[in-house]
Amino acid sequence: MAFHLAALGYYAILCRNAVNTARGWCFAMVEMPMHKESDDVFDPDSVPRPVMAVGGTIVTGTGGMELDAHHHRKAQLIYMARGVLKCAVSHGLWIVPPQCAVWIPGGVRHSVKGVGTIEVYCLFVEPASAPTLPDTCCTISVSPLLRELLLQCARFPTLYPVKGAESRVATVLLDQLAGAPVEKLHLPMPSDGGLRRIADGMTADPSDRATVQEWAKRIGVSERTLSRLVLQETGMSFGRWRQQLHIILALQWLSQGASVQSVATDLGYESASSFVVMFRKALGASPARYMTERLAGSPHTKSEE
Repeated sequence: MAFHLAALGYYAILCRNAVNTARGWCFAMVEMPMHKESDDVFDPDSVPRPVMAVGGTIVTGTGGMELDAHHHRKAQLIYMARGVLKCAVSHGLWIVPPQCAVWIPGGVRHSVKGVGTIEVYCLFVEPASAPTLPDTCCTISVSPLLRELLLQCARFPTLYPVKGAESRVATVLLDQLAGAPVEKLHLPMPSDGGLRRIADGMTADPSDRATVQEWAKRIGVSERTLSRLVLQETGMSFGRWRQQLHIILALQWLSQGASVQSVATDLGYESASSFVVMFRKALGASPARYMTERLAGSPHTKSEE
């Protein structure tokens, strides 16, 4: 039976367990929502229900999986049960590690990229059903209760009974979502051309420890101008902005099995211990503890320290 991969925001029919050898992708989707085999490709924006959830496991090749920029009328929550996903919009980059989700308001153009084996669930929310949810993108921590509600919704028929038990579960899910804590896993992306060059350069070579003065010289502005531009466009100092990029990259690499030592080296830290100190200050736990709790399904928050 063919199915629709709208869960990840693009519309293509794939056969179950299909392999696209040309791009190195292997898809194995499980726990897809029930719908009649006679259904055409479904568009989540047209489903007349407050919420609709789909999910499954995707095994990507070495090139990973990347979905080009697109948008939905409905708001979307992308939850990662396993693996890491990156979500990019025009003004920022969000990292989604295990037991986290990214919230994308309706109408916001975004692209996503995942590498390796990822288990992902997508929730589409009718805007009128959740008027208090954020109107900007954000990464949120998913509690065990919210996770189970989301997984339960993914098992519902696409057109579940409006006045049945499924609708009551959906209401509780939206209540839990509204109270979910926001994680600081966002890298603001500037619109200024010079700052974009710096962002591209730091991403291409994150071990480059060039100072603000050196970066200013590279793009032909004064140190003061560069510092002002970074603060104006990202809300962060240059050092804080670079640190946030390092957090984003570290979570991606750690989730793929890299050691703390190798991550520290690749990010240009003099020692693993100095990287661990930075990571703990930013996220409230050491890299090892943070990833262990994520993989165990027990999200860590700084308030627990």
